[in-house]
Amino acid sequence: MTPPLIELKDVTRYYGSGDTEVRALDGVSLTIETGEFVAIVGQSGSGKSTLMNMLGCLDRPTTGVYSIRGQNVSDLDPDGLAALRRQTFGFIFQRYNLLASVTASENVEIPAVYAGLKLSERREKAASLLAKLGLGERIYHKPGQLSGGQQQRVAVARALVNDAEVILADEPTGALDSGSSNDLLNLLEELHASGRTIILITHDQKVAARAKRVIEIRDGKIVSDSGNHQAAAEEVPQYRYDRKGPSALAQVVESVKMAFRSLRANLFRTALTLLGVVIGVSAVVAMLAIGEGSRADVMARFESMGPNLLFVRPGAPGTRMRGGAIATLTLEDAQALGELENILAAVPSRSTNATLRNGGKDYSSSIEGVSETWHIAQNRDMLYGTFFEKEDVDRRMGVVVLGTTTAGNLFDDIETAVGQYVFLGGAPFEVAGVLESKGATSWGQDQDDVALIPITTGMMRLFGQSYLSSITIAVDDTERIAETEAAAHALLLARHGTEDFQIRNTASILASVEETQNSFSILLGSVAAISLLVGGIGVMNIMLVSVSERTREIGVRMATGARRSDILTQFIVESLVVGGLGGIAGVAIGFGIVFILAQSGMSVAVTPLPAILAFSSALGTGLVFGLLPARQASRLDPVAALASE
Repeated sequence: MTPPLIELKDVTRYYGSGDTEVRALDGVSLTIETGEFVAIVGQSGSGKSTLMNMLGCLDRPTTGVYSIRGQNVSDLDPDGLAALRRQTFGFIFQRYNLLASVTASENVEIPAVYAGLKLSERREKAASLLAKLGLGERIYHKPGQLSGGQQQRVAVARALVNDAEVILADEPTGALDSGSSNDLLNLLEELHASGRTIILITHDQKVAARAKRVIEIRDGKIVSDSGNHQAAAEEVPQYRYDRKGPSALAQVVESVKMAFRSLRANLFRTALTLLGVVIGVSAVVAMLAIGEGSRADVMARFESMGPNLLFVRPGAPGTRMRGGAIATLTLEDAQALGELENILAAVPSRSTNATLRNGGKDYSSSIEGVSETWHIAQNRDMLYGTFFEKEDVDRRMGVVVLGTTTAGNLFDDIETAVGQYVFLGGAPFEVAGVLESKGATSWGQDQDDVALIPITTGMMRLFGQSYLSSITIAVDDTERIAETEAAAHALLLARHGTEDFQIRNTASILASVEETQNSFSILLGSVAAISLLVGGIGVMNIMLVSVSERTREIGVRMATGARRSDILTQFIVESLVVGGLGGIAGVAIGFGIVFILAQSGMSVAVTPLPAILAFSSALGTGLVFGLLPARQASRLDPVAALASE
């Protein structure tokens, strides 16, 4: 024997407990066959709306059994219930429950979206149904542009788009005038005549009289039933339901469309939400570019010194010079180091600041006393003239080699400076040459603002002391630099009797500088990441507000067959769209900032990684901070969602 279409056995639905318990349904037993036209009538509070929610699988019984073609509804999970609503029932709500932000056609298409129909099929079917209902010329109008009767016909078309065999109409004439009410009832009779099962919920006896069977409910109990006065359909299709719904790709595509539609509906709020993400992403891109540019510039400066240098500083390891040099390194140390194997030059150095004068021009510059091999160790060529020689050092001659900045401040034409005299410390110094231009360091120090004199001359005329501030050693074979460093250490230790000096090579300095610069980049990135985090919190807030504002929309989607995963995907995709749009805009603005900084002369380095990292972070932020609102939306109770204002 074929089971009835709908069967309720001793169904109850209680709310609350104890003294506050409300029995909305109290032992309802009911059978409805395929093809019936049933009116369930009752006054407000009688339980008829609760019964409709039960019949439409929007709610579950507290006790008792509700079966559809022999399938116990209580055995189904939320996706199974969604499949039932999607394929078996079509809802016509009293308040229409149309989505205000989409057209009549798109409202009709909603159940078909969750049934997995292709876009072209959905549009064709929606247009056909609306045309049959007299709305062929208004399919692209939004609900606010339609009358109440027209909106109700859109709701009817939505109920029919999935070829639902059961039409559940909840007070469908309650908000209509008499003419529109009569038109709607005529339409329901036509649908019944075509073979559909119609279940009409109403409090109006005149409306109920249009049905073939009238069931009266009072205080949660059926008090009268006129009975089934028509034969059941000869052929009853076996009940089947497809739990799959739309494919994952179709689900995402539809969610993206819905996301843009939702964002357009609140452009100002969307812009404010995007602003936080945009600021965070652009800050990440710009700050990491600045950090990388600074690191590359510093590394380039140090690498330009060459990988073959050793630096000897006075003072025990772990100490720093304060207030000038420490008296532990001497010229004799430099001469002894210069005699070691594998050493090209051992350059002693001592520096001070002093004023140079040429005619009526005075200029304060860095004065550095060095040996004749300084330009070999520093890999510096001459722009004009020559570097002073060993004889000049040995005889403590008054000669000077100028940097281009210093020469430019003392002479109108630096090419003519060679052979002329400048006064330094009250004594004349002949300009032997002008160094090639080197530019500024990454920390802004002008490497051309210098005057080089023989170290011996400086000790006699300027420094007043005979010890050095450093010794720079140029190594011949860099593969033996560690061996040479060890030999220099042993030599100085033997000469001094104690380790009152420090030796570092270029590689160790580069490693230290790189570590410092990397820490600087991480610091900049961390500061920018905080901005991104704030933007993410903004995304979460706006999505929580969106869930609250669109609660009824969520209820409508669930009533028309949306699974929890559909709602979850929709809101997660909306969060990702916000994050993605903010990421794209932020990357573009970040590159714009970097371009402006580069034009202003700041060292920046644009690499794909920061942009990819920032954009990925924006998407990740959208996903993480959108997950909670999306989960909250997917777990809403359909009945409560539909009842929200």
